[in-house]
Amino acid sequence: MKEITATEAARGFKALLDRVERRHETFAIVRGGKAVAAIGPLKVATGAMVKSLLRDQRADPRWGVELASLRKSLVIEDRTWHE
Repeated sequence: MKEITATEAARGFKALLDRVERRHETFAIVRGGKAVAAIGPLKVATGAMVKSLLRDQRADPRWGVELASLRKSLVIEDRTWHE
């Protein structure tokens, strides 16, 4: 990851964003000699990617028991509309 000072980032923000967008570069923003932030391309997930991740995970056998317990603890509020 390339480093850039906070001052350089502020003065050349448009050019910095262009490099991130077009070249997919990532930068560490340094202030006072310490890296304080990073700027880089967003990682965008699609529905297909999420489904793929979920398919790759084994089912937790305790999940059904926990879900049933949570459902029993729900309290249904009376939200009747009074005129």
